[in-house]
Amino acid sequence: MRSARHLLLVAVSGLALTTGAFPALAQGAAPVAASASQVAPSNPWAQAASDIPADPAVRYGLLPNGMRYALLKNATPPGQASFRLRIDAGSLMERDDQKGLAHFMEHMAFNGTKDVPENEMMRILERLGLAFGADTNAFTSFDQTAYMLELPNTKDETVDPSLHILREMISAALMAPEAIDSERGVIVGEERTRDTPQFRVLKTQLGLLAPGQRLSQRLPIGDLDVIRTAPRQRFVDFYDAYYRPSRATFIAVGDFDVDAMEAKVRAAFADWAPKAPDGPEPDLGTVAARQPQTSIIVEPGIQSSIQINWIKAPDLSPDTVAEREADIRRGLGLAVLNRRLGEIARADNPPFIGAGAGYQSLFDSLDAGTLSVAFNPGGWKRALETVEQESRRLAQYGVTEAELQREIVNTRTALQNAVASAATRSTPALASALLSAVNDEQVFSAPQTNLDLFNKAVEGLTVAQVDQAARAVFEGQGPLVLFSSPVPVEGGEAAVTAALEASRNTPVQARAAEAELKWPYDAFGAPAQPAARSEVADLGATLVRFPNGTLLNIKKTDFRADQVLVSARTGLGELGLPADRLTPVSMASTILTAGGLGKLSLDEMNRVLSGRTYSAAVNQATDAYVFSGATKPADLQLELQVLAAYLTDPGLRAAPFEQTKALFPQILAQLGATPRGVFQRDASGLLTGGDARETTPTAEQVAAMQIDDVRNGVRSALAQGPVEITVVGDVDVDAVIAAVGSTFGALPPRGAAPTPPAGSTERKFPAPTATPVQLHHTGPAEQALGFIAWPTTDQVHDRKTARQLSILSDVLQLRLNDEIREKQGLAYSPSAGSTSSNVFPGYGYIAVTAETPPAALPKLFETVDAIAADLRDHPVSEDELNRARRPAVERIRRNMADNGYWLTQLSQAQSDPAGLDQTRNQLSTLEAVTAADLQALARRYLKPDAAWRAEVTAQAAAK
Repeated sequence: MRSARHLLLVAVSGLALTTGAFPALAQGAAPVAASASQVAPSNPWAQAASDIPADPAVRYGLLPNGMRYALLKNATPPGQASFRLRIDAGSLMERDDQKGLAHFMEHMAFNGTKDVPENEMMRILERLGLAFGADTNAFTSFDQTAYMLELPNTKDETVDPSLHILREMISAALMAPEAIDSERGVIVGEERTRDTPQFRVLKTQLGLLAPGQRLSQRLPIGDLDVIRTAPRQRFVDFYDAYYRPSRATFIAVGDFDVDAMEAKVRAAFADWAPKAPDGPEPDLGTVAARQPQTSIIVEPGIQSSIQINWIKAPDLSPDTVAEREADIRRGLGLAVLNRRLGEIARADNPPFIGAGAGYQSLFDSLDAGTLSVAFNPGGWKRALETVEQESRRLAQYGVTEAELQREIVNTRTALQNAVASAATRSTPALASALLSAVNDEQVFSAPQTNLDLFNKAVEGLTVAQVDQAARAVFEGQGPLVLFSSPVPVEGGEAAVTAALEASRNTPVQARAAEAELKWPYDAFGAPAQPAARSEVADLGATLVRFPNGTLLNIKKTDFRADQVLVSARTGLGELGLPADRLTPVSMASTILTAGGLGKLSLDEMNRVLSGRTYSAAVNQATDAYVFSGATKPADLQLELQVLAAYLTDPGLRAAPFEQTKALFPQILAQLGATPRGVFQRDASGLLTGGDARETTPTAEQVAAMQIDDVRNGVRSALAQGPVEITVVGDVDVDAVIAAVGSTFGALPPRGAAPTPPAGSTERKFPAPTATPVQLHHTGPAEQALGFIAWPTTDQVHDRKTARQLSILSDVLQLRLNDEIREKQGLAYSPSAGSTSSNVFPGYGYIAVTAETPPAALPKLFETVDAIAADLRDHPVSEDELNRARRPAVERIRRNMADNGYWLTQLSQAQSDPAGLDQTRNQLSTLEAVTAADLQALARRYLKPDAAWRAEVTAQAAAK
């Protein structure tokens, strides 16, 4: 389990709005010659109505029955494939008495077909190595339903049954009445889980933007009355009308022969015929003339924010060169505005937490230009004025030539990087990109095409053209203002409307010119030569030691062209903090990255390094301070300079720390609004026996912290201890050694690691509970969460038991899916997991978590206890063992073809060389797990008198 403090830091970073991101360009594989047997693109494909060339690496096809398919060979990771099957129907197609049945139907497609009995479909896929959720999933949106499979290999024995199952799901679902009735509880549980403050704001937002339009009346989760009572015939009506060949598109990306895959697809789907007339296309309604309007929603636990919208009729033009050029011009202008807003948010005493502008099309219903701002309660007026006036400053005075060129350079660099890495992009990402292109009726174009189109669009581009495109974002019907607040807003809508009008009448001045900057961190001392170098041949790793004590681990790979991952570890991290009391240094991660460098703020870094490929993240981890980033070979030297500068001259500026302090009460309120949020807030402290490093501080404790205490603690923590660097990816080993030698290797010797404070290396699981620990949330009374955990062991020196425990937890997950989700319908998504510490000896646990109605908590605990007892008393079957073990093995095999896996595995290759053997035997350990091993572990650890339990219920339900 991640610590509560880490979760809070994630929450802080997540509050920075990104609504103004540059519009995504469709991505495809690198251009290659089309095969002689390639099917010509037919009318259903977007390229038929476009002057943009489709990626020739994709095989496009159309079956006689009207079903489309798109096939793309890609070998990253090798030997694997991703399948997507899209149905051109979502919640917008539902009748009034079918609200929620598009999504319900997605569930029923997994619950029994003509050839596959109920509950057997998932077992077949698990035997093939696909885990439920991770490798087998589906989703329903307003305008589509998609089924997704991640195949661990492309052997016939895996591909053929997978295709057969997909065919059965979309053409032969049984929808047995008893199966429908059984699944109703699962859907109701999903609705209950998703009924969060954020979801309730979304419903209000759609009602404001699209009143009277179908979009605001067809949220995919649907109507609970329909979900609870709809008879089978309504499901059949929807299924027969919309699950039909002419509405289906099959997508396969992976390491396969395209001709062979095409033959399999045709054999699987060619004889599929519709059973009824095609369902009608819905009347989406029209964008009505609107006057300015303000709407306030008060929702405890929500982030305070204002969203200003200008809406207009949707642009349904086909994807063409002209359309993309218009998108590029608009996107560049918004990128300039969003950079300005980001700089304001990161300044001292900022008027808002985060802000952003964007432009989006909503499901062919409307287009919306949006200006969003998040702030602390009580600060709405200043936030509203600042964001409104900054957007108007851009509209009135435009972007500067320097700003425009910076965004052009950054965007071009990203597109050039995509071209360079095109041959080794992720198969699942490509499959999802193809799915998105089909749904959005966009041409799936190659990275080189995207770069060429961009270069053409910006050739001779003027600031006036960009200004005109950006200005149009803030025109249309409106403005429509949505104010989301956890507390009532004094003066209500009238006060907000008046403040906005007053701001719009306030004159603005042109932006001041920016000062010229230079990169000052290019010299760290005399470059050092290695003192020692050795090879770990079987793992393909090179280990280097420099005279100053810096350790370097290198692995050259061909997994991702042009990708290089870097990490550096030093110091003690949380181990350097006392376990019995809170210290300000526990907040170090809030300022380590955001504080920039001593000579450059974060924004100044971004400006001076414009067009370069680098990233930097600095975090206080459990047992070290970790500096990490990603780059390309040409910028590796810069990446190492950036990380070395963060080590030797961190900025540690006050602004991000003060922002965190101001945010903290709001973050705690947001976590307190849902059962899962409360558990995330409190669990890590409770499960570590009250360890202060894992216990969420109060708002008062955080408010009392001083920046100088954090700075002094961080500087002391970073001042000593060896540095261990790991570099993995598309590298030249000698070039990496030279780059590290001129940065980290050139630093003065740092000495030995400091000694941890007394007691800081110990961590204890809490004592078992006779009755569950009671926690309370502020959300709806029908929401609750149950948790049960049993103490296990660590993986500090030997990971064998920990890996066996992971398989035991996977078996436990299978039982939860079968019993708690499917048979009893107690919870939508019960989860099991195993945690084994690699830092604290003896610490670990297996846990079960499920969100249920409060009245179902006793039954949940009773069922989990029965499952645990059965695992103790009886060995699992060989089939169940394989259904748990094989997906775990295949997941490791997939990870082994990824740079991120090796960055983690080699990060302590020299400081903890015994870990290399654990890497070597990982697969063999998992493959060797037996039913007897799991029963022995269950008897040892899943003891009823050892369990720790907790439940989270609504405050109103508290006794």
